[in-house]
Amino acid sequence: MNYKPSVKILLTLLLAVILFHLCVIAKIVPYDIAWGGRLQNDSEMYIYESISILIILFLGLVLRMKVGHVPFRFKNKTINIILWIFLILFLLNTIGNIFAKTKFEKSFAVLTLVFAILIWTILKSKNNTTPKGNLGDIK
Repeated sequence: MNYKPSVKILLTLLLAVILFHLCVIAKIVPYDIAWGGRLQNDSEMYIYESISILIILFLGLVLRMKVGHVPFRFKNKTINIILWIFLILFLLNTIGNIFAKTKFEKSFAVLTLVFAILIWTILKSKNNTTPKGNLGDIK
């Protein structure tokens, strides 16, 4: 099984999540529906949203390393370890979203579960090695 379609779907979903976080920062989306309804003020919101965006960008970078789109790469073993960590974090986040205060945040449990499943398919694919050399687009 080829993992590249899973990477492509995951990168698209990550872009959508970044846009959501930017909408929270821009106050298009109220921050009281994010982070399980636990944010108390603007400064907390800016810190949490910024950290979220940085983590998502890091995951995107690791995924692009996985498919060989970044000239600088971690070793394949390191990439896989990072992806296992994200898999565990998304599973824990799914549980956290289920117990969130807002229905909106609870609905994100589905998204984080999809993230975990996609990362699982990437890690468990038979062809689970980082391409070397060709930095072309995902096919």
